[in-house]
Amino acid sequence: MNKHYYCVIMAGGIGSRFWPISREEKPKQFLDFSGKGHSFLRMTYERFLGIIPKENILVVSLRKYKDLVMEQIPELPEENLLLEPYNRNTCPCLAFATYHLLKRDPQAVMVATPSDLLIGDLELFEQTLTNALGYAAGNESLITLGIVPDRPDTNFGYIQVTGGSSSFSEDKPVKVKTFTEKPDIDLAKVFLDSGEFLWNSGVFVWQAELIRKEMEKYCPEVTRPFKGWEDHISEDDEYSFLEKVYMNLEKMSVDYGVMEKTSMAWVYPAKFGWADIGNWESLYGYLADKDGSNNAVKASHKLLQENRNNIIYSSVKDKLVAIKGLENYVIIDTDNVLMICPRDDKKLKEVITNIGMPGYEDFR
Repeated sequence: MNKHYYCVIMAGGIGSRFWPISREEKPKQFLDFSGKGHSFLRMTYERFLGIIPKENILVVSLRKYKDLVMEQIPELPEENLLLEPYNRNTCPCLAFATYHLLKRDPQAVMVATPSDLLIGDLELFEQTLTNALGYAAGNESLITLGIVPDRPDTNFGYIQVTGGSSSFSEDKPVKVKTFTEKPDIDLAKVFLDSGEFLWNSGVFVWQAELIRKEMEKYCPEVTRPFKGWEDHISEDDEYSFLEKVYMNLEKMSVDYGVMEKTSMAWVYPAKFGWADIGNWESLYGYLADKDGSNNAVKASHKLLQENRNNIIYSSVKDKLVAIKGLENYVIIDTDNVLMICPRDDKKLKEVITNIGMPGYEDFR
């Protein structure tokens, strides 16, 4: 393995769209949705062991999740756990990680990945990432892995490429034309039919020095507070320094901060199985235990009659879930919350927003 290759796992989100299973004290990246004993974070870490030297895998998370990270990846060196004071989205997260890596290795080439992806065909995944890292190491390019879409999905961002669908067959990056964030269903159908668009996987590959330059050029409001990082990152006063940096940073994605503006944006068409488990609707496609009426079910015991197209999830062991006569609902049962809501993204968002009101602090 190349000693200059690194992986940065972004694991600081609170997973609010998966409430009430995902909570502030233990968000979704630390949960086992598969029932196989591995959280999203652990699966992500193990996925990169065949690509990146073990000692070069880093995790960026919030300080309050330090114990959770170390519990799930006990072999992670403490210096490889970068702790943010607050969640400020991917651009500040990657600025922090980039400055850290540059102090550690000025020749670093990095993969940045979310901690909540599901990947099929690991052999193809490893080959794709190895190729992308090799390309990024030898070229000034900021690469996003783009997933060849198989349906018009409104939950994902889309990337338009030069050369149309014919470029997807080439095992190399393609120049980006445009980024579009989560289109409506009609536009998503147009994108799919055009053959020019890929889903934005949220996985990036680039030289650390190059992303530093582009961040400082296009989102100086994020990088400017890090001025003087050389004297603090990895030192005893690192956290107090970061507290001051993060206090006034605005939330910003690296897609918006850099990728939509830079002239160096490329996309690598990827064909391995991929799922971004971002909300209950996306989990519907992942849950394997669907009955003949298309109910996606995960429960220790169940008694279901005359139900169709529901998402039914119980985290309570040895509890019987009995439901009759519901269609297109989300039913989530935990130790202290029962949520029953129409399977409608807008209504689900309303419920989750209302949990932020005073009086519900114990249930967030």
